[in-house]
Amino acid sequence: MPENSTYKSNTKRIAKNTLMLYFRQILIMLVSLYTVRVVLSVLGATDYGIYNVVAGVVTMFSFLSGAMATASQRFFSFAMGKGDSAGLKKTFSVTLSIYVVLIIAIFILAETVGLWFVSYHLVIPPERMTAAFWIYQAAVVSFMFTLITTPYMAAIIAHENMNVYAYVSIVEAVLKLAVVFALMIIPQDKLIVYGALMLFVAMVNTTLYRLYCRKHYEECKFKLVWDKGMFKEIFSYSGWNLFGASVGIFKNQLVNILLNQFYGPVVNAARAVSLQVSNAVTSFSQSFCSAMNPQIVKTYAAENKKDCMDLVFKGSKFTFYLLFIFALPLILEMHYVLSLWLKNLPDFVVLFTILTLVDVLVDSMSRTIIMLAQATGKIKLYQSVVGGILLLNLPVSYIALKLGAEAYCVLIIAIAMTLISSIVRVFILRRLTEFSILDFIKKAIIPIILVTLFASILPYFAREHFDEGFFTPLHNVFNQRDFDKLFCIAFWCDKT
Repeated sequence: MPENSTYKSNTKRIAKNTLMLYFRQILIMLVSLYTVRVVLSVLGATDYGIYNVVAGVVTMFSFLSGAMATASQRFFSFAMGKGDSAGLKKTFSVTLSIYVVLIIAIFILAETVGLWFVSYHLVIPPERMTAAFWIYQAAVVSFMFTLITTPYMAAIIAHENMNVYAYVSIVEAVLKLAVVFALMIIPQDKLIVYGALMLFVAMVNTTLYRLYCRKHYEECKFKLVWDKGMFKEIFSYSGWNLFGASVGIFKNQLVNILLNQFYGPVVNAARAVSLQVSNAVTSFSQSFCSAMNPQIVKTYAAENKKDCMDLVFKGSKFTFYLLFIFALPLILEMHYVLSLWLKNLPDFVVLFTILTLVDVLVDSMSRTIIMLAQATGKIKLYQSVVGGILLLNLPVSYIALKLGAEAYCVLIIAIAMTLISSIVRVFILRRLTEFSILDFIKKAIIPIILVTLFASILPYFAREHFDEGFFTPLHNVFNQRDFDKLFCIAFWCDKT
């Protein structure tokens, strides 16, 4: 009974945190969709493509912060699962010290290798090189502020105070709307102004998160700590996460650079729009994962394996559902939706966006499986094998483009690599934990297949018999009814 009571309590906490994060993501999505439309219109496709590819060079360095962010969240949640308050304080101080070192290293890399690459290897019109230089500098400083925020964000996630994200996001949304309006009235170079204003938003966000954590969490008050064992453990853990995170960068940002090399900045604009749409849709499933991940780590740390596996199976299934319920209407009506959203559609944007959504749908089934692998701390095999498969995306894409393939082929290749890596993940987890592939298929994969098939049939045929956009409201109603019925099937499969 106590274990069952704890499980119900954890489930309620996950539901509450998911709702708070949903509020946050709806706000961010609405602001993002509006701001992208206006910014693309004000800057134009070329300048917007330049901003995204130049900022993308800085984003490549995020594989360092991504690896450390995952490590921070894992060690914080693990210490809380063990009830180790002293270890929690030490973990924060050690982690923050490592982040300071990372910031210095990234600054040096960005101002040498990164700046050289932007100046000599990106396809940028000569008259926009000065603007590209300044937005690159703004992106570097913005990234440094974002990086130092990560330990504080990890503490919030570990404490499961997701309402903080909602409150800070209100401020962020207001600031981003202000950026859009300022961009329309400030007479100076729009591209440079946009980079500077986005830097200001990053500075405000960092300040708010830091102030909140220092006030509410005792462990977030930094003390200089030297613990050789903990440094070694975190670095060892982060080292393999570093490889995994770098693979994610190669899959997105380096492929973006490949597209720039072969097709120029206009195609980068289409890619940027597709990523904005997929990020907006994915944010809903990520909210669910963010609410669930601390519980996966804590139940694993407390050696409550049954509840841990239940969370992983259900999390995999509902992460997909929460993404699919938004992705399906968009996929069927993509041209109509993008035409309503944007004044001018860049070349390839419709197909790019559809394929990007398919890619994230396939990947969504593995989100909680990835967190289970992180919880074990035994990630050498996992990261090396899965990362190696995803890493093939870059050379295969290069070969395809070199042979004359269309730009969209890189996304088809990405989908194939994502599917293969998802299959490999479950076999690795079986070696690392008590993960049951049969239970995973029964409790997650089969319900996902049923929901996908039955929820897609009626909207697809309806879409084929109506003009674009005309059937959208009715089509969405049918789609929602399908989901209501098929969620019941998924629950039934869980209990049988």
